[in-house]
Amino acid sequence: MDRSWMYGQRDFDFLRRLDEEFIRCAVEYQRVHGDNRFICPCSICQNRKRVNSVNELREHLIIKGFTLDYNVWIWHGENERDIRSYSNINTNITVDNTDEIRNDVEDCNADEISDDGINKGDKMDGENIDLMMDDLEKDLVDCPIMFQTMVSDSKKPLYPACSKFTHLSALLKLYTLKAGNGWSDKSFTALLELLSDILPKDNELPTTTYECKKILCPLATKYQKIHACPNDCILYRKEYSEFIECPRYGESRYKRRDNASGSKKGSPTKTLWYLPIIPRFKRMFANRKDAEYMLWHYKGRNNDGKLRHVADAPQWRTFDRTFPCFGKEPRNLRLGLCTDGINPFGTLSTQHSCWPVMLIIYNIPPWLTNKSKYILLTLLISGPKQPGNDIDVYLPPLIEDLKMLWNDGVQVFDAATGLQFQMHAMLYCTINDFPAYGNLSGYRSKTDKGCPICLNDTESDWLENSGKYAYPGSRRLLPLDHEYRKKKKAFYRKIEHRPPPLFLSGTEYYNQVKNITREFGKPYVPPPAGVYHTKKSIF
Repeated sequence: MDRSWMYGQRDFDFLRRLDEEFIRCAVEYQRVHGDNRFICPCSICQNRKRVNSVNELREHLIIKGFTLDYNVWIWHGENERDIRSYSNINTNITVDNTDEIRNDVEDCNADEISDDGINKGDKMDGENIDLMMDDLEKDLVDCPIMFQTMVSDSKKPLYPACSKFTHLSALLKLYTLKAGNGWSDKSFTALLELLSDILPKDNELPTTTYECKKILCPLATKYQKIHACPNDCILYRKEYSEFIECPRYGESRYKRRDNASGSKKGSPTKTLWYLPIIPRFKRMFANRKDAEYMLWHYKGRNNDGKLRHVADAPQWRTFDRTFPCFGKEPRNLRLGLCTDGINPFGTLSTQHSCWPVMLIIYNIPPWLTNKSKYILLTLLISGPKQPGNDIDVYLPPLIEDLKMLWNDGVQVFDAATGLQFQMHAMLYCTINDFPAYGNLSGYRSKTDKGCPICLNDTESDWLENSGKYAYPGSRRLLPLDHEYRKKKKAFYRKIEHRPPPLFLSGTEYYNQVKNITREFGKPYVPPPAGVYHTKKSIF
């Protein structure tokens, strides 16, 4: 009998055959033996544990998949010599249809207790521990011992007879409080010691922050640490990964140690941290509540023609018409990119500029868009000097993932429907102040022609005392009958009669910059006078 469907995509065919073949087989076997519980063959339970209901058995198999090499269902009524088809078996138990399966995938029964005495419905910050472990299994595929330890901690009661918290869920709760309230390691250690004394003697709670971090370290967000040239010339990756000095200026990749031999390397002179975005998107869709939020722009918003959300803008609809294959899947992500320089030391006396690059998600409700949970830190460019126009050197790791999401997409499990789908993403816009806009776009925004809309028709005045340009011609962007166009006293004693400038299309703008070539790195060499585009942006 063909059992390849058990290890393929968990789509409609998987759900149909799961119900028609395996579930009916398991139900008949349990009915014959008079047992109300079912042995679970999911990848976590591995036929070693029992579940209390058909729905719970189906839920485990949809979310976690079958354990490997379970092609003969020996624990559910089959044997090697007698593999029977259960398509015609009549049972007294009705198998739920596919629509009910979708609705029940994430609805864990809070009253069902496992063999270990652990409450299955207990959740950590709205996310099921089992879902988290299923996602963690993919990340720790090369570290089976570490994964088995995490599985053991997720099932082990905090102390004997404890049914509410496991070893892992208790630590997650406590560490969430530590991070959310800014507790120091010293104070957290004192709290752990106190709780360990308060709880029964045989409790599993660690007594130091260090032990707690060792247990939780597999759950941390993975990141890549990439060395960079201190002059912002290159990243030491791909063809430059083995270089120990900059190929342009010969600048050393590593800091030189005092009194150290030449064979020993110091710390890197500059570092880029990249936090991959694809695993984080998968984790969002693995949570039912977040997966439902991703459809808010399609199902939840008030579509009455008023501009309340980014999805109400004409650009959103224009993009869907231009790329219908992308627009027909409402779960595809629309992202916004923002970046700016910050001083990580919180003092104005230190001139240190660190540049975070963040993504925001426009699929979700507007009251969640700017919540820290849904703002993804993707890149962190270390200082002490800002990258300026050389910021394009640091963006390729993120751009490569975005291109892959746009061109190929990735298979993602949607917990709201219980099905997998091919997720794509696109960069909808960038959000910056004007200087950062100039760095990203490559347009010289601090010159007399600093307006990227008016370009050579920009009106500007040089302010001697402040040493900056002012742009008083913005009234021309107003409607022709606007009252401000006629006010002379407030606006240089002039009436504005000029019409708005003609906006360049994307193709026209690209034709202006497509032939620009520039070597990145410092010192910065400004372009000739009258040239206002310094580079072809990486976007």
